[in-house]
Amino acid sequence: MSTVVNVEEKLFQNRYKVDHGRPHIQIKQPEICANECQSQACTYICPAACYKAEGNGTVTLITDGCLECGSCRVICTEHTNVAWEYPRGGHGILFKFG
Repeated sequence: MSTVVNVEEKLFQNRYKVDHGRPHIQIKQPEICANECQSQACTYICPAACYKAEGNGTVTLITDGCLECGSCRVICTEHTNVAWEYPRGGHGILFKFG
């Protein structure tokens, strides 16, 4: 008997402590995402869906809920347009299951 795992339910059980005014990820130059990046891979590679492609070609980043996996900076090697660092101590993702 197989069990279906709902990823959204598992992610919802984690907690995220926002470091207001000091995001640990930033898009360095938003105009690069809009004008030079054809794939906008960050919008579908992020497991927490922190990146969103807007209708005008720009990419919006909301760091709340980030899993700190680093996928966005790895996938953005062509333009290296993601500034990523670990959150300050006590902030960021708090995993329920380790």
